[in-house]
Amino acid sequence: MTDAIKTCNAQETAACCCVDVGTVMDNSDCTASYHHVFETENEAKAMLEMLTTKARAVESEPCKITSTIAKEADGYALTADFLFDCQAETLIFQLGLR
Repeated sequence: MTDAIKTCNAQETAACCCVDVGTVMDNSDCTASYHHVFETENEAKAMLEMLTTKARAVESEPCKITSTIAKEADGYALTADFLFDCQAETLIFQLGLR
């Protein structure tokens, strides 16, 4: 079992295979992205409103939200980026969508 621990890049403890939070979350990725094609523009707008509400509930500082809804052959494509103040907020937001 100790051989597997030695090959990991993250600093783990032999007792429980836990990693230091700083190894996983270093604030280098604070953006959550979303893309989906909806049948109607109203469905896309409703999803953007729901995502915005969830982002606002997580943010400590105002989350920068950029979005587009574009007409495509098979519907309306919603693309949105949520730039949070820290990576922990990004992770909480993403987990809240599951």
